Amino acid sequence: MNFLDAKSAPSREDRLHASIAFGGICAQVKTGKQAFAAGCTNLSSRLFSMAQGCQFTLSLAILNSIRNAVLIMHGPIGCGMCSLGTIGQNKTLKQLRDPASEGLIWISTNLDESDVIGGGEKKLKEAVRYADREFRPETIIVANSCVPALIGDDIDSILSDLQKETAGIIMPIHCEGFKTKIMATAYDAVYHGILKKYIRYPDRKIPLLERDTDKFRAAYRKSRNVNVLNVGSMSLPDEGELRRLLEGLGLTVCFIPCYAEPKDFQYALETSLNVSICGTHDDYLVGHLEEKYQISFMVDTIPIGSKNTSRWLQKIAQHFDLDKEAERLIEMEQRTLDEALDPYRKTLAGKKVYLAGGEVRIVATAEIIQDLGMEVVGFKAHHYDRFIEPIFDALENIDEVLFSVSTNQPFEMSNIITKLKPDVLITHVGGNNIAAKHGLPLLPLFGPTYNYCGYSGVFEIARRLHKTIRNFEFNRQLSRNTSLPFKKEWYEKDPFSYIKYAQGIKA
Repeated sequence: MNFLDAKSAPSREDRLHASIAFGGICAQVKTGKQAFAAGCTNLSSRLFSMAQGCQFTLSLAILNSIRNAVLIMHGPIGCGMCSLGTIGQNKTLKQLRDPASEGLIWISTNLDESDVIGGGEKKLKEAVRYADREFRPETIIVANSCVPALIGDDIDSILSDLQKETAGIIMPIHCEGFKTKIMATAYDAVYHGILKKYIRYPDRKIPLLERDTDKFRAAYRKSRNVNVLNVGSMSLPDEGELRRLLEGLGLTVCFIPCYAEPKDFQYALETSLNVSICGTHDDYLVGHLEEKYQISFMVDTIPIGSKNTSRWLQKIAQHFDLDKEAERLIEMEQRTLDEALDPYRKTLAGKKVYLAGGEVRIVATAEIIQDLGMEVVGFKAHHYDRFIEPIFDALENIDEVLFSVSTNQPFEMSNIITKLKPDVLITHVGGNNIAAKHGLPLLPLFGPTYNYCGYSGVFEIARRLHKTIRNFEFNRQLSRNTSLPFKKEWYEKDPFSYIKYAQGIKA
């Protein structure tokens, strides 16, 4: 798997044969009947495309969370303006971990037309020197956007020379948007920089000569240290719930990379197991850590829903020979949860739900929907790859349910909602503008202050669904007083008319 000798991580089209254009049913996704790797485009092309994601902006979502760092966005001023929407969130969540932590500090090199002709290297040097002089951070992160990549700015050479002048680590991140249609490639781009610049043994505890011995590895297996790879869609309450469960097994937990600081990544090597929350995010990092440092990892399901959480805990417990302890913990948690869910199951049963968002997260959330007696009528995933397959194990009678793959494409989503007629939508806050105009209750797929993970997360989702379905008057009035932006003729067509490999939707 070693890609670290390269300047940047490969795209997910090449590495995982991921897809962003598909319309069909869950059975095709579960069994692999649909050849997702067909052709050089991996089912990524449409005859018409309304919108799609950018790996640059998704990279910023992770990079903005790293503490004691200054982020330089090397590109035009418009690139990265999405960061304005997360300034408060990033500052708050950083300071919850470290009250002395700064908020979001970022600089743009503000490339213009003349820089496209003459190059942006001078502005990049000025920005790095300013960041070091003004803020003295532990890390200066340089995120490369499309323009400097297209005009040929050699940022690696520039930053290598500047490293001699600066106190902090300079970390280049090659996350140019035009290089991939799979925005999840951003996770690999960020981890590529982290692996090359952050990951190394700390100067403490273990003598260097002992690190490569079988005795050393055996000692860490018994140490019960666990790294949990958190994601930007996790909240602090989510981390608290997972910490509670793992500490209930007697494990010591460290969360990285979001809201971590540089030393956390060094101490991350002093562990027995790297545990992924979501394979879509983490396989690039944990694969390299196993290959280079022989640290075992687990990439399986995501701990959302009681079945998924139980499976996640059991897999971790097996590594430490704690199967009986896990069994007792799961039995106690499940019994308490069932009692708490009983009143919500009575009021939510029979409601139809449509889910849209990250592939792993929406299928895991569907387990909660079925647990509450509700009906899943469709999925819309940002992309598809092999990490979704084990998540289906927690679902029942799902084969004929609609499954589409698209990053954004609101025209397809609006058509699907019209045909499926769900009672509630679960989707991202930033992608629900079209959904809201249909006048249906909406539950955000995740939020920075809400609990979704673990057993307590199941209860919180049930409680909030109950509240949302009882009061959605704003969306109802929105649908009565605004019109959808697409012509009537579009709603008479199959929503997947512009996808080459698609199965027609069932009315």
